[in-house]
Amino acid sequence: MTELGGFQDHVARVDLSTGDVRYEGIDDEDAKKYIGARGLGVKYVFDQGPEVDPLGPDNLLAFMNGPLTGTQAPMSGRIAVCTKSPLTGTVTDSHHGGWSGARLKWSGFDGLLFEGRADEPVYAVVEDGEVELHDASHLWGKGIHETRDRLEEDHEGSYGKNMSMMAIGPGGENQVRYACIINEDDRASGRGGTGGVMGSKNLKAIVIKSGTKMPKPADAETFTEGYQQAMQLITESDVTAPNEGGLSLYGTNVLMNLTEEMDGLPVRNGKFTSGHSEAEAMPDDVNVDPEGVSGENVRENILVDEPTCHSCPVACKKETEVTIERKGEELNVRGESYEYESAYALGPNSMNDDRDKIAVMIDMCNDLGIDTIEAGNMIAMAMEMTEEGKLDDLGEGIEWGDVDHMMDVIEDIAHRETELGDLLAEGARRIAERHDAHDNRLDVKGQTIAAYDPRCMKGMGIGYATSNRGACHLRGYTPSAEILGIPEKVDPYEWEGKGELCALFQDMHAISDSFDICKFNAFAEGIEEYVNQYNGMTGRDVTEDELMETGDRIYTLERYYNNLAGFDGSDDSLPNRFVEGDNAMPGQGASEGQLCELDQMKEEYYERRGWVDGVVPDERLEELGIDIGPGTGVSRGSGGATPADD
Repeated sequence: MTELGGFQDHVARVDLSTGDVRYEGIDDEDAKKYIGARGLGVKYVFDQGPEVDPLGPDNLLAFMNGPLTGTQAPMSGRIAVCTKSPLTGTVTDSHHGGWSGARLKWSGFDGLLFEGRADEPVYAVVEDGEVELHDASHLWGKGIHETRDRLEEDHEGSYGKNMSMMAIGPGGENQVRYACIINEDDRASGRGGTGGVMGSKNLKAIVIKSGTKMPKPADAETFTEGYQQAMQLITESDVTAPNEGGLSLYGTNVLMNLTEEMDGLPVRNGKFTSGHSEAEAMPDDVNVDPEGVSGENVRENILVDEPTCHSCPVACKKETEVTIERKGEELNVRGESYEYESAYALGPNSMNDDRDKIAVMIDMCNDLGIDTIEAGNMIAMAMEMTEEGKLDDLGEGIEWGDVDHMMDVIEDIAHRETELGDLLAEGARRIAERHDAHDNRLDVKGQTIAAYDPRCMKGMGIGYATSNRGACHLRGYTPSAEILGIPEKVDPYEWEGKGELCALFQDMHAISDSFDICKFNAFAEGIEEYVNQYNGMTGRDVTEDELMETGDRIYTLERYYNNLAGFDGSDDSLPNRFVEGDNAMPGQGASEGQLCELDQMKEEYYERRGWVDGVVPDERLEELGIDIGPGTGVSRGSGGATPADD
């Protein structure tokens, strides 16, 4: 058990195969080594062993809080979901905001660990330190919105006041490899297929009834100092200032115009970018308008509300309302998550700039419980394959920008109702293997890239390649420096120094994900504020260097897990269209002729990490205090499934 402040020292281990629920404390050494949330969740998954089938009963699904979750700390409403990914075969952690993380902490828990598989659909109810399983047969097949309404009625709760819900939709039930878990209506643990794992366990939802057990800081003076420093920096930042900064006014979609202006916005399945300097070099039919789906445009035309998460002054959520015509009927949709990455994938990357229909498709993905980024990118991949005749054997394809067909395909993916939908539900790597479409895939380790072209933001290139959960912008958000100049401006087209920069961001985000606080705090806060809030809450006395080493330890544990699961560093790669000579960017200006110098950056990155060609050597594990012997559940060289056979 642990006596550190910020913890409830209470975790539920739920065996869905038997219905048994056991309660245990938090191992004190693990809490000190891995902080909480992402770090502790990954440790639980690691101890389960890397050889498990991601969609089998032995895979662990861990919902974890951190020591700052649900406290006064700014932006501390997040929760981590950790498991082995059915999309990539790697360890994955996926986070969402809102209120479920805070309410789980207040109800007396640091985490919920689900293993096994229920014979019939169930949902869990969490209240006052107890977990009960209930029949969910009446909820199976329902979308997120209807599931929420039924559970709210069944439990006489009120979302936003005393009750939260984390649930899957049909996408998770049908084990779409990038199905997600949705908190309330629209906050998603979106990437990696956590919803598919939940569906494989016949676990429909988790209802959390709010309690009053909010942890108090062990050292109130130090915590208050860190909190006040953090709040001052947040309110002074051009990016996060409430009602003034870009995120507060326009949400994450403030990046749409910024990225386009520097030629960094991928369009047409990443084959081109929609940037001013390249416009004359693009084919005539590449004529999508990103400005029309930007945060500024959304705010001016369809914004209706700006809700926020627990303890967040920024309020980056942008709730929209639109009315469109679909299948001869008028459809009115109100949704919360018009995010940059979602708008990119379902918009310009699919050659679509219909602002209102993008809003509808985002809401559809949320209700069906599938990742908006992966769904949009799979559709864009299918559009390019259709153009090249690679889907002729299916007798069904999809044309560029056919937004009405896109809506049908989203439903087909979630329900696996058509051959095309069933294929796209499997993800880019499996699509490519089945249809000889390796030139059309934009993934790393099976997960597709986000809305940043790595030829224009070199840090994002090394970030995609070395992310432990597959291509991801959130493992090490180097655009903070490359676009926004935080903590200082760096040349986005320069590769030198980006391996070091990427590792620094990865370690910082491993820390914040383990606290668990929103990454947006990093646009204002730094390691000093992190140390003060962490020490103040827990009662520890770690230094800045020690906390940074903890971030390194968490990231290295994840890489070690992946090594044991069959990933050997050769998969630290990028899609060919970003690195090969024939794919240098055309046009004029700074982006002309750019490719991503991945090999040079990897050499720098591995040296910084102390890894050997992407593999963690034993001496590095020992230096960081990562157990490699008895008691860990795995041993060096235990192997596991190869990435292609997960």
